[in-house]
This record gives sequence, C-alpha cells and structure tokens, in this order.
Amino acid sequence: MLTLRKSADRGYADHGWLKSYHSFSFAGYYDPQHMGFGNLRVINEDRIAPGTGFGTHGHRDMEIISYVLQGNLAHKDSMGNVKGIPPGDVQRMSAGTGVQHSEFNHAQGQTTHFLQIWIEPDVRGIPPGYEQKTFAPAEKRGRLRRVASPDGAEGSVTIHADATLYAGLLDGAESAALTLPPGRLGYVHLVRGELTVNGQRLSAGDAALLQDEPQLTLAGGQQAEVLVFDLAP
Repeated sequence: MLTLRKSADRGYADHGWLKSYHSFSFAGYYDPQHMGFGNLRVINEDRIAPGTGFGTHGHRDMEIISYVLQGNLAHKDSMGNVKGIPPGDVQRMSAGTGVQHSEFNHAQGQTTHFLQIWIEPDVRGIPPGYEQKTFAPAEKRGRLRRVASPDGAEGSVTIHADATLYAGLLDGAESAALTLPPGRLGYVHLVRGELTVNGQRLSAGDAALLQDEPQLTLAGGQQAEVLVFDLAP
C-alpha cells in the first residue's frame, strides 16, 4: 500500500527568522494521524534567515541527521565540535545521554535551507557522538546512494537505529529501485523537483509512505532530489 502525503498537508510554522514545514507532529504542530512512521519521528524542512539560528538547546536518546540543501549550517556542540555543514554533507549527531548544541546561519544575504531528521534509536543511554561526511552529486546521480545506516556500509554515516537512508538525484530517463524486505516500511521524501514513485507522481515536499510493498521504483524525474528511508515497523 502506498499513501501519498502532499507538501501542503504538512504542519507549518513561521517564526520570522525561521520558516519550517513539519512532516510529523512537532512543537506547536500536533496531528495524531502523523506522529511518525515506523521509527522515523521527525522531518522538518527549515529555512533560517541570515544572521539567525537556534540557540543552545539539548537533546537526548535520538539519532539526528541534518541534510543541507542551500547555504551553510553552522553547528557547535558540547562535545567540542564546531563545524560548517554545506550542501552535499550529511551530519549525524547521536544525542545519547545528552548533548547541547546550537545551529546558525552566519551567511549574509543567503537563507540556509536544510532538513532536520530524527530517528528513534534502538539503544539508549549511549555516549553522545558526532559524524559528518560529504557525498558528491556524482555519487547520487541516477541512483540511490546509501548515506546513513546502522553499520556504516558503503561509507555512510553510522546511526544507532534500525534504519537506512538513501539520497538520489534523478532526471529524465534515470531511474532507481529499492527492494523492501517483508515487514519493512519505506518512506520517500521528495526534496525538490518532480518524481514518480511506484506510479504516483510527487512534487517537491511531497512524501510517499509504503507498507507491504516489496519494491520501491523511482522514475520520471524532473530535476529531482529525493531521500528514501528503509525503516523498522
């Protein structure tokens, strides 16, 4: 079964300095029908105005992934990491027993546009950890490139969760497919462009939720950038 969730059906918050779309219930947006999908808990599409950002705040027992689309996300945390996250990088922060961090857009005249993703861990109370890797566009062109996984396979960042995240760039005749083992859930988030997922047409910001689907097929891309999740139920 494939369920389509349109971009416009997401929650939305405009804080002036921050404009955010919420795929699942988050902060002031609450929808009991959209509390998460499998162990995927949060996908926030955030746009941070120049010279602003999230002040220091805390997390614990959550796997947090940042995927930057435009601009640069400045990250600083209580583990001593001070990093800039440009487009093409995937950042993983394991909150574990607790971590404090801040995220800012220091660029003048340019919005930082990124996805913040939370996945529920399969182990709690671990020491917090940080990892950041670059995945060039060529690695994602016409295919699904593994960018986060439980075992760090194919050079992906390692998450402490039963989930695998892929990123792809598809245009024209390019296509990609992913087999979903029995009992697994598939979640497709179209970052930008247009794309067909198992026969359903998606536009930027749309999502496809797959249950009891043995295979996921992506085709008909028009400058599409997509994230695909293989999730525990």
